[in-house]
Amino acid sequence: MKIDLYISELLYRYQCVTIPGFGAFLTEIQSAQLQKNSHSFYPPKKLVSFNPYLKNNDGLLANHIAQLEKVSYEVAVSMIENQVFSWKNKLEDFGNIAIKNIGEISLNNEKNLVFIPYDQVNFLTSSFGLTTYISPVIKREVYKQEVEQLEEKTPIAFTPKKRTSSNYLKYAAVFVLGAGLLSVGGYFGNQLYQNKIQQETIAVQTKVQNEVTKKIQEATFVIDVSLPKVTLSVDENGTELKAYHVVAGVYQREFYANKLFNDLQSLGFKPIRLKPNKFGLFPILYGSYSNYTDAYKAMMEIKKSHNPDAWMMIKEL
Repeated sequence: MKIDLYISELLYRYQCVTIPGFGAFLTEIQSAQLQKNSHSFYPPKKLVSFNPYLKNNDGLLANHIAQLEKVSYEVAVSMIENQVFSWKNKLEDFGNIAIKNIGEISLNNEKNLVFIPYDQVNFLTSSFGLTTYISPVIKREVYKQEVEQLEEKTPIAFTPKKRTSSNYLKYAAVFVLGAGLLSVGGYFGNQLYQNKIQQETIAVQTKVQNEVTKKIQEATFVIDVSLPKVTLSVDENGTELKAYHVVAGVYQREFYANKLFNDLQSLGFKPIRLKPNKFGLFPILYGSYSNYTDAYKAMMEIKKSHNPDAWMMIKEL
């Protein structure tokens, strides 16, 4: 069974994916990172961890498999149990297992599970198209300092000689003309260096921009199977149903479903009666919640005070 693929699909959408009887994969969002030493940029991503103590079936994985494999919920649970049994045998025999696109789980000397995540896949959908980028080091050359050093190494010396007044005026004219030429030459030389600085800067900026464009064009983000569309559902009273549901019972006959609904009302609950599902079963809910934490808290309270068989269904109806 492609349970590895089903788990990775759910990690794109949920913070917690539980494998009943084995453990749960949890995700946490990490902000974009910059490593100055290597000039590397890393986009935001979901960090995946594993908790071997969260083993209760919350219904998320089983319902997902039931929909895609077109089997009943009970058959999906049985398929998960078989996969978990296979994983435990491999851990006992080989000491580790690999879960595609997610990570590797192994046994340490104390027989505890140790999880090492893979980093090839980013489960954060808002980082679509982003990938790690390494920026080349920009070398800046200061041509002004070179010009100053060149001027210091090349002084201009002039030694006048005693001549007649006409010769003195001739050399004075030559001196003035030479000084003017040197001034013009210095101006154009400085302009030449300034133009060279500008050309080098533009060349470096163009190279960096081309590298950025190339990396963006090469970036890929692959999801093997399309996720089901999210639709807005309401119960028979027109109340919007949220994605996390605490289930009181599921019946083949509507008579027993209605009886449970009335009993819960008489006990002070506010139950929800759903329409028959595609298998013809009639679900009765204690309530629907907008997030996993509230639903889990409500389920545990109901298990302690009223119904130890209550369970959570995570599904956008």
